[in-house]
Parts: sequence; structure tokens; C-alpha cells
Amino acid sequence: MLIPAERLHRLAHATLCALGSTADEASVVADHLLAANLKGHDSHGVGMLPFYVYSVAAGTLQPNQPAWLLNDCGAILQFDGERGYGQRVVREAMDAAIERVGHSGIVLLTVRNSHHMGRIGSYGEQAAAAGKVALFFVNVTDFPQPLVAPFGGSAPRFGTNPLCIAFPAGHREPAFILDFATSMVAYGKTRVAYLAGQHFDEAVMLDAAGQPTADPAAMHEAPSGALRPIAAHKGGGLVAAIEFLAGLLSGGGTLQPGNAREGGIVNNLTAILIDPEAVSDLDWLRAEYDAMAAYIRSSPPPPGQPPVLLAGEPERQREAQRLAAGVEISDNEWAAIVAAARRAGVIDADQ
Repeated sequence: MLIPAERLHRLAHATLCALGSTADEASVVADHLLAANLKGHDSHGVGMLPFYVYSVAAGTLQPNQPAWLLNDCGAILQFDGERGYGQRVVREAMDAAIERVGHSGIVLLTVRNSHHMGRIGSYGEQAAAAGKVALFFVNVTDFPQPLVAPFGGSAPRFGTNPLCIAFPAGHREPAFILDFATSMVAYGKTRVAYLAGQHFDEAVMLDAAGQPTADPAAMHEAPSGALRPIAAHKGGGLVAAIEFLAGLLSGGGTLQPGNAREGGIVNNLTAILIDPEAVSDLDWLRAEYDAMAAYIRSSPPPPGQPPVLLAGEPERQREAQRLAAGVEISDNEWAAIVAAARRAGVIDADQ
């Protein structure tokens, strides 16, 4: 079914308020969830509400937690999220880092112990809109079990450990926002496919016996399997590197079994922000960015294929389409969202 964007936002905001968030916090989180849907990343959209409702009830998600400053040491800023909504916690931490990088030229930012941070590309967009370059590394702890198998293994040992790189807009070209899970597919996309009764076009998972499969039931029915890392051994190395960068430098820890797994989602983030004015003439940088982007686009596509797109463009195109036509959501996922809203106490959840 197609759900108008305004209706999705209204339901998300009402549910978050019913869970105890202030209206302002609910707006930040609902805005983030809806933006993920509009940009085509339904895995991080309003479909997360059932898990949030469960997490508040279980005590693994604490509404109304700001970003708590742990360490302010010049170019280093470190925060703790105290299990608050990651969409709020990281946005506040990024606000502080963006302000600081204008003075220091470079900032190392870490956030630990945050609940689900959502679509990391959102924070790349936040940095790029402020004219800053940013790199983000994120891992997960507290989840009941790992999701991603190491290269050469069949049992999972990692979360999906996303990577994001953001570069601000040039004079003509929009911002470059590269954001992806280091698994072949995000776990949330397996949820969306499973609820819609769909299979993937390629074997992005391993079943419980370690055999490649395109059936998302491998991640949502017992015995469960594992997601596969991207790019064979290169992706296997990258997912491990992000585990170390995010888990160790933030102080939040890794997914090794000595750390507690309480059944929630705790994300840890390490980011590097750079003020391009500190290292280059800004007019030259923007012109060179535009020139390289145009050169990339000039590569002709194979016959019958669409033109080359830069990172961030598919999301902008989908956002325009979905704002006009609505967000496509499977019947099963919509039913789960409405049921969660009712459990939270939203009376008119299906309106």
C-alpha cells in the first residue's frame, strides 16, 4: 500500500510521544524515520517503531536522554547516549562537533551507549549541509546475537557495521553522501523483504547450515543464519576494522561475548569531521569537486542502462517520488506498525 508521508510522520510522532518522549524529541526521531522511508531506506524508517515500543517496555531504550558530554579535549569530543534515541543523541553530538571543527579544523567525535542511531547518512547530510567533510564508523552491541559472518566463516560475529563518508556540495554539484552497511544487505532490509514475502536477487545471506541463500527467512526463522559481508575478503576486513574503530575508540565495546547482550540495540560511533577551509582554498575545492563529478558522470553507461549517479543521488530521486506518490509499505509491515502504536497507547493508530 502507499502511505502519504504526512500520515506516516503523524503516526510516528504520536507513538513516540505515547512512549514518553517530549514533543521536540518525538519530532527529531519521527523526522529521521520518515526521511529514511522517503529516501528509500525503509529498513531504517517508520517500520522500526515496533522494535522501539518493545525496547521501551524492556527498559533497553530510555526516552528523553540527551547527548551527555564525557570528554572535551580540544579536537576530541566524546559523548554517552545513556540508551537514549540515537537520532537525537547523535544529532546533538554532531551539532557540538560541527561548531568545534570551525575552530579546530578537525574533530574526533565519539558516541557510546546510544540506542539505535538510524540511517547514518542522515548525519553525513548534517555535516555536508554545514560545509564539513565527515567519516563515520558504527558498530552495535547489546543485540541478542551477531548478524554478519566473517569472511570464510558461517556463524555471525558482527553487526552490519555501517560506513558513511560525506563531502559538501560544490558550486553546481550536490553533496556526496556515501552510506552503506558492510554486509551485503542491511538487516532491516531482510525484515522488509520477509514481511513482504519477497526474496533477494542474489544470495546475500547464509542459512543455518552455512549455505548461501536469497530467502530472508534465514534471518527471521529458527534456526537463523547470517548476513554475508560485502566484497569477499575486502569487506570481511572492513567490517572488522569498523568494529574496532567504533567499539574501541568510543569506549562502548565490541560484540565479543564477554560484553552484555540484553536484547536491545546499542550503537557506538566514531567520526572524523574536517573543515575543508582549514586545508584548502574553498572556491578551488568546490570547483575541483564539480569538475571531478562531471568527469565521473561522463562515463557512458552500457546500452539500455541508466546514466552514472553519484552517491546520494538515488536517495534524492526517491525522496521526490515518494513525497509525491507516498511511501510503499507491505500490508504486514503496516499492520505491525499500527499494532505497535496501539500497544504504546495511540488510540487512532490506523487513522
